[in-house]
Amino acid sequence: MNFVEGEVFYIAKPLKWTSFNLVSKVRWKLQKTLKIKKLKVGHAGTLDPMATGVMIICTGKSTKLIESFQYQTKEYIATLELGATTPSFDLELPVDATYPTEQITRKLVDEIIPRFVGEIWQVPPVYSAVKVDGKRAYDYAREGQEVELKPKLLVIDEIEVLDFKLPVLKIRVVCSKGTYIRALARDIGLALGSGAHLIGLERTRIGEVKLEDCWQIDKLVDYVEHEILNTQLLEIN
Repeated sequence: MNFVEGEVFYIAKPLKWTSFNLVSKVRWKLQKTLKIKKLKVGHAGTLDPMATGVMIICTGKSTKLIESFQYQTKEYIATLELGATTPSFDLELPVDATYPTEQITRKLVDEIIPRFVGEIWQVPPVYSAVKVDGKRAYDYAREGQEVELKPKLLVIDEIEVLDFKLPVLKIRVVCSKGTYIRALARDIGLALGSGAHLIGLERTRIGEVKLEDCWQIDKLVDYVEHEILNTQLLEIN
């Protein structure tokens, strides 16, 4: 593998890691092992800290492929807790409000979910990396400032209910670039006459790349180290 020239590989992002953390870890390990000071490393499709799953990592000239990966369809398994909301729409921040759930039945869920399939307008979460006047929305939110975010037109290809037992709703979502599953959870909660936030999110696919195709970060680091060292030994011999 020629990481300097350019490689594409897939990693399962661990829980609570930021996408930046993951890229930094890979870059640091490659630079240290290759004994180089600089290496271009990037990723296709950011995942929130509380999300896990498929991340596509590119190095060297292969970083030019990032945009094409970003526009590929993505699949997620999302677990929602109904009846409660958080400012971040997930478990990163504590519950800030609770709502009734007794009106939510499987029949109602089956009526509401199909409404989110197709083209939808979605307002991004305030705790997101969306830029407003050159500043990230989450910076405004953490400073206690209100900011108005404009809705974006997105495409939801599929939503499938995998499990439902109050207050937990588990769904599979296939969607376009730029979709915030946290915001989808918020909107589903509202449509059900309640509130909702994510308690679990896993990206299971980007394009044709599936979760089972991904390295665990520790195994990738070990492989990279051994692969490079073996190559160096062969060159010496």
